[in-house]
Amino acid sequence: MTEQVYETRLEKEEKKENLIKTMLKWLFSNLKFLLIPGARIDELSLRELEYEKSISKRKFIRRLKSVLTLTGIGIVFVVVTLAVFPEWIAPYTFEQANGLPGNSWGLPSINYPLGQTEFGRDVLSRMIYGARASLTIALPAITFSVIFGVIVGVVAAYYGGWIDSIIMRIIDIFLAFPGLILAMVFIAIWGQRMEYIMLAYGILGIPYYSRLIRGSVLQARALPYVEAARVAGAGNWRIMFRHILPNCIQPIIISFTFDIGGIILSLAGLAFLGYSDVNLIEWGRDIDIARGHIVMAPYASLWPGLMILITVLGFMLVGDGLRDALDPRLRNL
Repeated sequence: MTEQVYETRLEKEEKKENLIKTMLKWLFSNLKFLLIPGARIDELSLRELEYEKSISKRKFIRRLKSVLTLTGIGIVFVVVTLAVFPEWIAPYTFEQANGLPGNSWGLPSINYPLGQTEFGRDVLSRMIYGARASLTIALPAITFSVIFGVIVGVVAAYYGGWIDSIIMRIIDIFLAFPGLILAMVFIAIWGQRMEYIMLAYGILGIPYYSRLIRGSVLQARALPYVEAARVAGAGNWRIMFRHILPNCIQPIIISFTFDIGGIILSLAGLAFLGYSDVNLIEWGRDIDIARGHIVMAPYASLWPGLMILITVLGFMLVGDGLRDALDPRLRNL
């Protein structure tokens, strides 16, 4: 019995000693926090940073939940679904919608809910297959523009001097010409195939993204963290694409979303002028074919035009929502 009491007293004394040691350790490690004004505890600073990040993410998601942004996301989702699964959704196959002869400019009926266009092709099926053609050209073209435009703009702004002058003068020459005219020239030289149309729009988008990212990089390269990375021994390419680019990419993301709709609209205009791949089903080409029969068959041009309007509107709404969500002036709201 005496031994048990003795062991209990020893345990209590050890607990007291451990508690005193812990308190002294905390006191000495955080002495500067108690004595120096403005000092911070590292552990609390990390917790505060994690909390601010979680709050920022919640605010970003909350700002994306506006009615117009959700409407745009819904439209984009529907258009992408039509582009990915047209064989499952369209009432006729691609070959039937693009080639089989029939009753030209037929009225809407049970078999053709939205009517028929030239050679009796189903308007509804061509609307659905047209989504694939538009996105297949627009997305790779704008991705090509963003990748090479960002590289060119970052290099020009970071190095400056004669490198920046030469690159910017070349870009100014491209920007001086209307994009649609240059696209027509490229396609007329290379040919009216989907790959060439995609490449033409990809090249024409490089000057715009180069100019857009250049302004942000010019501001960022003078900030202290860039000088700190240089002093730490980081190379130029690491500083440009590991430190500067992530802090300047926000306007590129917003512009990327906006420009998808712009390229789809421009592709429709190009197809309307007759510069399109005849093997594809495109909304602009359908409008071009049906423009001479607006009085007799207005539905043949109405529905492709409506699809262009809805698709462009959807991407514009998503881009507008991203711009509001990523705007630093709204982060405290």
